[in-house]
Amino acid sequence: MDLYELLEPTLAGLGYELVDLERSPGGKLLRVFIDKPGGVSVDDCVTVSNHLSRFFAVENVDYDRLEVSSPGLDRPLKKTADFIRFAGESVKLRLRVALQGQRNFVGILREVKDGILKLEVDGKMLDLELTNLEKVRLVPKL
Repeated sequence: MDLYELLEPTLAGLGYELVDLERSPGGKLLRVFIDKPGGVSVDDCVTVSNHLSRFFAVENVDYDRLEVSSPGLDRPLKKTADFIRFAGESVKLRLRVALQGQRNFVGILREVKDGILKLEVDGKMLDLELTNLEKVRLVPKL
């Protein structure tokens, strides 16, 4: 079982969503990005950090430093549930394989259905396969 699969149900049990997980090349730094309805506070990060420190000791997860934070205003979207939740929002995305000679797009996330993401770019609708998405992030509203 990989670390993401180990953490997801653990954090869900605490009332948090695991948004992303990063591990440094040496594997000694772990960054865990969490979210919950209404947003994440510093106290939430402290609570999760304390819980994960004990959890990792029990599960023999090797690391030197743990960072827990919110995903930020430019939150990454990875799961189908993320695309459904943020329908109507502006996103910036990068494709693995170019579409019409282009890999980077900025547009409005319209819907996800049957493995296809519908993205509105300059009034045109693009159908993008979820398997071709390399990176998707919300565009912050400032």
